[in-house]
Amino acid sequence: MYVFNSKFWGVIALLWSVQGHANSWSQVSQPAYIGDTAQSIGTYNGGCLSGAVSLPKEGLGYQVMRLSRNRVYGHPDLKQFIEKLGQNTVSQGLGVLLIGDLGQVRGGPTLSGHRSHQTGLDVDIWFMLSAQATQRSLTASERETWSAASVLAAHGDGINPAQWTQANTKVLEIAATMPEVDRIFVNPSVKRELCRQQAGSPWLKKIRPWWKHDDHFHVRLKCPIGNRHCVAQEPLPSGDGCDAGLAWWFSAEAKKPAKGKPTPPPPLPALCDVVLNK
Repeated sequence: MYVFNSKFWGVIALLWSVQGHANSWSQVSQPAYIGDTAQSIGTYNGGCLSGAVSLPKEGLGYQVMRLSRNRVYGHPDLKQFIEKLGQNTVSQGLGVLLIGDLGQVRGGPTLSGHRSHQTGLDVDIWFMLSAQATQRSLTASERETWSAASVLAAHGDGINPAQWTQANTKVLEIAATMPEVDRIFVNPSVKRELCRQQAGSPWLKKIRPWWKHDDHFHVRLKCPIGNRHCVAQEPLPSGDGCDAGLAWWFSAEAKKPAKGKPTPPPPLPALCDVVLNK
């Protein structure tokens, strides 16, 4: 006998609603402006962006991958950060950065991947520092078909020395010491390797372990000055993060997190409706 499960169908209806809302954000093609300056609105995983700018597909020290995704938009502060990081990277002979997703043209939730990247303050950057990209512009096909290589060893929790060099460490140090950066997410094994090399370095505080992130690092900027609707993340804990908190990430609990019901995303601020419908 069929029994109607109201809780189950309630969750399904919520997920359908969320997907439909995300589809609305993915369909807009031009930035919206609700003031004189760009505004990041809401939280990193529940917000939007007014006055977005697009990152050119390449510049000094960087090239953008996966152009077909059209997630090349961000707050002007994010564009400036990527350009400065690329300049610093290439000037020190570290290679060319391969840039993954920024955000959508008005931010907001996406149809696939990324529950964050909604306020124009997040960017994914591949660990791979391509020798070919230092010589020429990558083709459209290369940008779509190349894969970001994992820096993890094939077995265990170690780092693959064939995929990780001191250049990777230096790029993360340059990024973490830039004052506009709030935190950088990396795989726990990457964090542990950095602790092994650089324990006690002040910039390590900003390097935060998170699931996956074995083929790229995720940079999150602070709320820009004057963006009063931007909701900052909680302050970072003291210390360099090379402590018992890091050890937890290698525990059985961390490696096999408990499965639960789908967690609905946080509601967007009312101001995001204005941005979406502008």
